[in-house]
Amino acid sequence: MILSLLVWLPIAGAVAVALLPRSLSKVTGLGVALVTLAIGVGVAASYEADGGRQFAEDHEWIKAFGVHYALAVDGLGLLLVLLTVLLVPLVLGAEWFKADAEGSAGARAFVAWTLALEGLSLAVFCATDVFLFYVVFEATLIPAYFLVGGFGREGRGAAALKFLMFQLAGGLILLASVIGLYVVSAQHGAPSYLLSDLEKLDIGTTPGRWLFFGFFIAFAIKAPLFPLHTWLADTTEKATPGTGVLLVCILDKIGTFGMMRFCLGIFPEASQWATPLVITLALISIVYGALIAIGQDDIFRLIGLTSLSHFGLITLGIFTFSTQGSTGAILYMVNHGLGTAALFLVAGYLAERRGTTLISEMGGLEKVTPVLAGLFLVAGLATLGLPGLSPFVSEFLVLLSAFQHAWYVGAIAITAVVLAAIYVLWMYQRTMTGPTPAEVETTRDLGVREIAAVAPLVAALVFLGFYPAPLLDVSNPMVGDLLQQVGVRDPAPTVQNVVHLEGKAN
Repeated sequence: MILSLLVWLPIAGAVAVALLPRSLSKVTGLGVALVTLAIGVGVAASYEADGGRQFAEDHEWIKAFGVHYALAVDGLGLLLVLLTVLLVPLVLGAEWFKADAEGSAGARAFVAWTLALEGLSLAVFCATDVFLFYVVFEATLIPAYFLVGGFGREGRGAAALKFLMFQLAGGLILLASVIGLYVVSAQHGAPSYLLSDLEKLDIGTTPGRWLFFGFFIAFAIKAPLFPLHTWLADTTEKATPGTGVLLVCILDKIGTFGMMRFCLGIFPEASQWATPLVITLALISIVYGALIAIGQDDIFRLIGLTSLSHFGLITLGIFTFSTQGSTGAILYMVNHGLGTAALFLVAGYLAERRGTTLISEMGGLEKVTPVLAGLFLVAGLATLGLPGLSPFVSEFLVLLSAFQHAWYVGAIAITAVVLAAIYVLWMYQRTMTGPTPAEVETTRDLGVREIAAVAPLVAALVFLGFYPAPLLDVSNPMVGDLLQQVGVRDPAPTVQNVVHLEGKAN
C-alpha cells in the first residue's frame, strides 16, 4: 500500500489546498510535498537493487476488460519517482512569492495544481497496468494545462492551448493502440492489460508494429522528439520557471519512460524493426535542437530547446539496445532533470532581477550578484556535460553506445557536445559578463530561500558526478531484464589477433 499512499497523498493534498484559506495554502502544500518526499525516500531505502518490480499492488478494477489497479516500481520507475518527489518541494519553495503575482490565478491554485500533477506523475511511473497508465497519462494534462495557462507571461493562453492540442492528439493515437491490445489479448484467451501478461504475449509481427507506432508517437510528442516538438519552446517561454521545471523535468520524462517500459517491453520485435527511423529522428533532434538553441534571445525558450537535443540523446541511448545505452538513457533522465531544473530556477531569479527574459538586454551581473552568477554557471556547465557533474556520466554512456551501434551515428551525436558548449557559454557571457549597467549596481544577490531551492540540485549534480554508483546499482538490473526481454545482447568487443614470430631474423 506504500505506493498508493505515495500517489494519493499529493492528490488529496491538492484537494485540501483548494479548500483551505489562501493564508494556509502555501504552507500546507509545501508540507504535503515534503511528506511525499519522505515517503519516496523510504521506498528507495527499502528497495532491493536486484529484486525486479517491488512493492506490488494488484486489485481488479474492470473485470470485463481485464483492467487492474496495479502498481509497482523497478529501477527505472524508482529513480523517476525520486526525481519527482525531490523537484516538487523545490519548485514550491522557488515560486513562493511569484505565484501571487498580479494577473496570475493565485498561489492557492498554483500549489493545488502542482500537487495534483505530482500525484498523477507518480501514478504514471508506478502503473503496471496499461489501461491505468493511459488514464493517468491523460489526466496529467489537466493540471499541466492550468499551470501553463494560469501563470506566466502574456501569450500563455495560446501556449497552453497548443500544448494541450499536441498532447491530446498523441493521447488519441495511444488510445487506439490501447484498444488494440485488448483485442489481441482477448484473442489469446482472457483479456488483460497487466504488463506482466502483455510482456509474455505473442502479438504478431504486423499487429505489433502498428500498435508500437501508436505508443511511440504519443511518447515522441510527450518527450518531445523531432518533428513533434513544436509545442515545447512556446510553452517554456510563456510559463513560469517553476512550471517549466514541472513540464520538462518531470512530465516530459513520461515520454522516454514509456519508450523503455512499453515500446521495448511489449513490442520488442517492432522496436528493433523501427530502430533506423527512431535513431534518425533522435539524431535530427540532437543537432537541430542544439543549433536553434544557439540563436535564441529569450532565455527560457533557449533552455526549452536545449531539452529537445537532450531528449534526442536519451532516445538514442534507448534504441541502441545495449547496456551502456540503456543505462546512460536512464541516468540521463535523472541528471537532465536535476541540471535543467537548476538552470530554469536560476534563470527565473535572473529574469526577475533584470525585468526581462531577453538575453540581449542583460549583462554585467557577475560582479554584483556572485552567488547568482556562480549557480547559473554550474547549472549551465551541467547542461553541457562538464566532467565532474552528473550529466557527463550519462552523456558518455550514450555516446559510447552510439559509436558501438555505428561510427557515423556516434560522430553525429557527439556534435551535441560542441554545440552545447556554444549555447551555454555564450548565454553566460551575454547575461553575466561585461560592464555593469548603473541601474543594476544595487541588485541584490540570492536570498536564503532562493539558494535553498537550488542548493540540493547543485549538491546532487556534484555528488552523482563523482559517485554515480547509487544510480547504476538501481538501473543496471532493470536494464539487464529489459535487454533480455527484447532479446538482444551487448556487442562483443573486437580483439585483433596478433601473431608473434619468434626467432625470425631481422
